Amino acid sequence: MEQQNIIKLSNSIHRSNNIVLVRFNYNTQLIKLIKTIEGASWSQTNRSWYFLEEKFDINKFIDIFGQICIIDDSDLSIHKPDKTQITSNNKSLKANISIPELYINLLDQRRYSESTKSTYINYFGDFVQYFNNKELTEVSQDDINDYLLTLIREKNISPSQQNQRINSIKFYYEKVLGEDKYFFKIDRPLKSKKLPDVLTIPEIKRMIDITYNIKHKCIIALIYSAGLRRSEAINIRVDDILSDNLLIKIRDSKGNKDRYVGLSSHILYLLRDYFKEYRPKEYLFEGQKGDKISATSIVKIVKTAALKAKIKRRVTPHMLRHSFATHHLESGTDLRYIQEFLGHGSPKTTEVYTHVAKTDFSKFTNPLDGMYKDNNI
Repeated sequence: MEQQNIIKLSNSIHRSNNIVLVRFNYNTQLIKLIKTIEGASWSQTNRSWYFLEEKFDINKFIDIFGQICIIDDSDLSIHKPDKTQITSNNKSLKANISIPELYINLLDQRRYSESTKSTYINYFGDFVQYFNNKELTEVSQDDINDYLLTLIREKNISPSQQNQRINSIKFYYEKVLGEDKYFFKIDRPLKSKKLPDVLTIPEIKRMIDITYNIKHKCIIALIYSAGLRRSEAINIRVDDILSDNLLIKIRDSKGNKDRYVGLSSHILYLLRDYFKEYRPKEYLFEGQKGDKISATSIVKIVKTAALKAKIKRRVTPHMLRHSFATHHLESGTDLRYIQEFLGHGSPKTTEVYTHVAKTDFSKFTNPLDGMYKDNNI
């Protein structure tokens, strides 16, 4: 896939209907894929694909396209009904489906992210709709297993969606009702064990060196040198840079955890030039309106730098984080420290980088070569 493949989602109106526009550069693979989704239409006026907003399922859309391109939904605002009411899109069911208010409240109390809350409410709403002729307390585990099997067979839901749906149901019975742990006969799907894509040290150096805008240069260098998630870079405040101690404080990261990461001396040098020119007030990297920089902007900055550096692979901000971990491992940093740097809760998450780090194969004798060491072939 070409590097430029970003899908842009935005709101619009077409023939008096609220719609979601889906824009991307011409790509036959994406066109074939969007044609398979029910409700997708082409607007000649907008020169874009679109969906009626009331029938647009963003979770399904992300499941289909999220693995092959970047989805920019920063300009998308779905007009949703009251949060305790999920309206069925199934034409045979006209009634509103009520989500227990305690379910919503507990998601808020446990500080679940907005995207997780939206996913849980959406998928649990489907579950409530499916069993609309029963009290939820009367739904048995066998009923739930049959429901999940139906989704797998008839809807062909993805493994990640299957896990999310299971979690949304378990949250209700285990957290809201306080029942014992639910065990499902439908096995959770095995997670795909794909290795992370990484950049080489020379490639990252080219990206930084060829980026002349000091703000953009700092963003790329900081994400890489501190192994940051994109959201972490966005939320760094000016007073989180502890220059005297060469540390950065990362607040409310994944799992609502704070941590400290090292501040590179070279980054400190770059940041001083950046501060002189941009004078950020609250957030380290601010957008044009003075608020924090958008996720979309960081994606564009990284992709532009990669293009200028003549890197032909698709490069994302998260690849800088993967590269940080891999390069540390290759230089001999203990895996336990890398786990702390990255903010991983489990060492198993960090161990994936042991499969990516370069191994000097010249130190090992191939067994086939051993068999024929005295022969000239």
